[in-house]
Amino acid sequence: MEIENSGALVVGGASGLGAATVRQLHAAGADVVIADLDEQRGDALAAQLGERAQFVVTDVTNPEQVETAVASAAALPGGLRIAVCCAGVGWAERTVSKRGPHALASFETVIGVNLIGTFNVLRFAADAMKANEPDGGGERGLCVQTASIAAYDGQIGQLAYAASKGAIVGLTLPAARDLAQYGIRVMTIAPGTFDTPLLAALPEPARTELGRQVPFPSRLGDPAEFGALVTHIAVNPMLNGEVIRLDGALRMPPR
Repeated sequence: MEIENSGALVVGGASGLGAATVRQLHAAGADVVIADLDEQRGDALAAQLGERAQFVVTDVTNPEQVETAVASAAALPGGLRIAVCCAGVGWAERTVSKRGPHALASFETVIGVNLIGTFNVLRFAADAMKANEPDGGGERGLCVQTASIAAYDGQIGQLAYAASKGAIVGLTLPAARDLAQYGIRVMTIAPGTFDTPLLAALPEPARTELGRQVPFPSRLGDPAEFGALVTHIAVNPMLNGEVIRLDGALRMPPR
């Protein structure tokens, strides 16, 4: 797929992995809709990029807001060709602790944002993409989800988070098979420990230790490396129905 002159939607695009993806796609010539709850950061990023970038307030658990964001991207000159979902939340709680069983409300929140939110973006984006004219290779669109290596190596206290990300891994192949008839590809990236705003709040020694655990390169991932993988997936049509671990060979220990 040609990125230049394509319309792209990046959900969770105001910061972290999403913002890096917005920058990469925009630099490659795409018109980008940034969808996020953070209006201040979203507006600032759109203003910084200038032409071919706009921001839409979006809560991924709100289907109407997701539909609005998708419609904004579909209305771009090139139509919606690339949809990336980076929206997500984390939560630390054990299955059972001294306080009792894992709270249902927190589990539902994580599943609601990470899994159902991703599903909302996928279903509405794919529905818009199927109306696109196919390119020379018969392709109409690409949907990229964000999982995590926690889907495979969930740590103590990551029950809800690992469950939500594991489900994203599980939906990748059937979604790709469902959408093959329309020429729409579905891919998922499972990042390891990346230098995002969430980790920025940690003390520097803790950040250094997290980076040291990565076999090579022994550092936190740069969000730009996530964005670079998204752009490569976009231009490589044989990447479909697969999950790519982006983790420097890291396998998370129990804690």
